[in-house]
Amino acid sequence: PPPAPQQSRGGVFTLPRPESRLWTTMLLLGTCLLYCARVLMPICVVTMSSRFDWDKKQSGIVLSSFFWGYCLTQVVGGHLSDQIGGEKVLLLSASDFFLFPIPLSALLGVYFPALASLLSQKVQESERALTYSTVGTGSQFGTLVMGVAGSLLLDWYGWESVFYLSGLLTLLWVYCMCKFILPQKEIIVSLHDLAKGLSLSSKPTKVPWRKIFRKPPIWAVIVAQLCAASTFFTLLSWLPTFFSETFPDSKGWIFNVIPWLVAIPTSLFAGFLSDQCISQGCKPITARKFMQVIGSGVSSLFALGIGYSTSFCQAVAFTSATIGLQTFNHSGISVNIQDLAPSCAGLLFGVANTGGALLGVICVYLAGHLIENTGSWVSVFNLVAIVNALGLCTFLIFGKAHRMDLDPAYTDL
Repeated sequence: PPPAPQQSRGGVFTLPRPESRLWTTMLLLGTCLLYCARVLMPICVVTMSSRFDWDKKQSGIVLSSFFWGYCLTQVVGGHLSDQIGGEKVLLLSASDFFLFPIPLSALLGVYFPALASLLSQKVQESERALTYSTVGTGSQFGTLVMGVAGSLLLDWYGWESVFYLSGLLTLLWVYCMCKFILPQKEIIVSLHDLAKGLSLSSKPTKVPWRKIFRKPPIWAVIVAQLCAASTFFTLLSWLPTFFSETFPDSKGWIFNVIPWLVAIPTSLFAGFLSDQCISQGCKPITARKFMQVIGSGVSSLFALGIGYSTSFCQAVAFTSATIGLQTFNHSGISVNIQDLAPSCAGLLFGVANTGGALLGVICVYLAGHLIENTGSWVSVFNLVAIVNALGLCTFLIFGKAHRMDLDPAYTDL
């Protein structure tokens, strides 16, 4: 059997190093495949809109419709992760992949809340930023893989083949999870625990929910997370169309690959920098806010520059800087949720991501509406900058980093 988790300061049970590395690798691959699925429609939307005669408003509706299924399972997935364990919810979400074609919505809905819950319980505060950033680079790897393979398959075999590739890779990941990480007996245990987690007769929770949701720092990180998520979704959805229309002679694989290739080292660097700052005595909230200034603030300046680009190379450079710097959010608000409430980080992350998905529906559709009515892409990037500024200012003013999910923590609040 694997070695037992070790308890560290603050009541967090950390995984032994070998097991931690294996989990980190598999979670990174899971995030990679999640984003392979996430970018399918943005990559294929230009071809599909031509095939089905969609205008920009209709394309915006199709692109934003992803979020409806995504947001429905965020809170439930996060709550179950806190109750029965993030690893078990990941197993349940993985099991749903065999019910093809349901798979994509299943993993997309509960993956990140389960991940937040798992890392908040298993990773020490001083290591959370690098661990989350490492796993988070899977989003860039996934976008990169699908940017290359998807663009080529789209040209060679049509848009249908891009969806088939994502499904096959996902089934392979599920097999590896069941084979090397989660033994067969865990499936039965997970289903039993699921019933307990959903049962109304289960023991009352020790988490002071009313007090938690009255605290400004909780809402600050939720608002910042939903703003960052919605703007990222907006860029992810519309950038392929922007490049295809603004620079029609450009190669799809270039703008679908380079920004995400840049984002991988920046994400790892952000996590390393944040953890180093805390290890050297910097207050966690100072490190989180600094990361967020870069992730939401500086990245927005480069996003504004995309709309005014006069050449393809300039547009790719601005896009690469925008996407790369946004990865600093992993070491800012994403881990701040785990700082504030590790016992219910999954649910809080689910609430924030649900808000981000709902706002993503609005922003992605509004972006299509703005393009259709103004004929200018500048308005889209202005929208991204405004929403990011709102989330950043809220977090800088009200953000904190001490625990708020246990009764003793309220004596000084």
